[in-house]
Amino acid sequence: MKTTLHTADSRGAADFGWLKSRHTFSFGRYFHPDRVQFGALRVLNDDRIAGGSGFGTHPHDNMEIVSIPLAGAIEHKDSTGHQEVIRPGEVQIMSAGTGLTHSEYNHFKDQETHFLQIWIFPKVRDISPRYEQKMFDKEARKNQWQAVVSPEHEGAIRINQDAVFYLSDLDQNRTLNFEPHFKGHGVYAFLIEGEIEIAGVTLRNRDGLGIENFDNLEVKALSNSTLLLIEVPTN
Repeated sequence: MKTTLHTADSRGAADFGWLKSRHTFSFGRYFHPDRVQFGALRVLNDDRIAGGSGFGTHPHDNMEIVSIPLAGAIEHKDSTGHQEVIRPGEVQIMSAGTGLTHSEYNHFKDQETHFLQIWIFPKVRDISPRYEQKMFDKEARKNQWQAVVSPEHEGAIRINQDAVFYLSDLDQNRTLNFEPHFKGHGVYAFLIEGEIEIAGVTLRNRDGLGIENFDNLEVKALSNSTLLLIEVPTN
């Protein structure tokens, strides 16, 4: 087993006033030669957008872009005709494919919006752009794995890659076992909040851990915790 720890305070940082962001991997003005990607996982940004602000219209292509709101709401508009509001409990994916433009704004004028934006390299390039958004039942992740993004899991939103995103809300002292859906894949654990032990490593709020070359893992919650696992090809 191989592990790579990225503590919360070691992440890159950007502060533009209207946007405060922490970058697990190299992004924008932040570059670290040892932190460019984890397999097919290219970007994991922890973004806070001030009220009434947001990202103006900009282009993407050949990237699977997943947004997970944690607080507030994101107002999304893209060149495929989608105009949506994404709220906590929902997960959004945009398969940029041959190319599109989009914008993302804080839906509220008077409160901060907080969300995770995650980029995955696609399995097949130059597909037609695609958008999907879904609300997930939070009770279905209580002390168990809930697959929210997957090319194969029933009920998950689809991704153009052999990658699976799992969420779990764990009670203190609960233990879960994890086996990758795709044999030989690695997994990136990002602790949204709480404290857990995984692969012999203790993670706290916003710590991340890449894990490779394993058959199964044991995850123990040392306090009430919310965990995101991102399973990706690493070879």
